[in-house]
Amino acid sequence: MKRVCAVSALALVALLATACGSQVRGYIDDTYTLTNTSGDTATYSSRDPIGTTVASIVGKKAPAARKADGGNEYLRYDDDIVTVSAAAGGGSTIRVEDIDGNYRSGGFAYLGPGFTPGSPAGGSAGSGGSGSAK
Repeated sequence: MKRVCAVSALALVALLATACGSQVRGYIDDTYTLTNTSGDTATYSSRDPIGTTVASIVGKKAPAARKADGGNEYLRYDDDIVTVSAAAGGGSTIRVEDIDGNYRSGGFAYLGPGFTPGSPAGGSAGSGGSGSAK
C-alpha cells in the first residue's frame, strides 16, 4: 500500500510540475491552430490581428518582459519566448520557442532589457513598443 501511495504521489508531483512549467505554451496550444513544430519550437495561427492575439495571451499569463519591434510583439516568459507577427493572408502567426535556444545565445538581445541572457524573470520590460506587461 505504501508503494502505491508513493508512486501516486510522484505521478502527481510530475503532473503538477509539467502543468506549471509553461502555462502560456499550454494556453496557446489549447487556443490556436498548430501549423508547424521543429524541436522545442511550435508555430500556431490565429484568425485575429496581432493586437487582439497578444491581448488574449497576455490576459491569460502576463509575461516577464514585453517588447514591440518591427511590427512584431515579443513576450518573454520564464520558459518560453512568444513572438506574434502578422500572417500573410490576415490574422497572425504565433511562434513559441523554448527559452534555452535562441534566447540563451543572445538572439533577442537587440530588444533590450528583459530579453538579454541572464535577465531576471521579473526584469524591466524596457521602454517603447507597447510598454510593460506589468
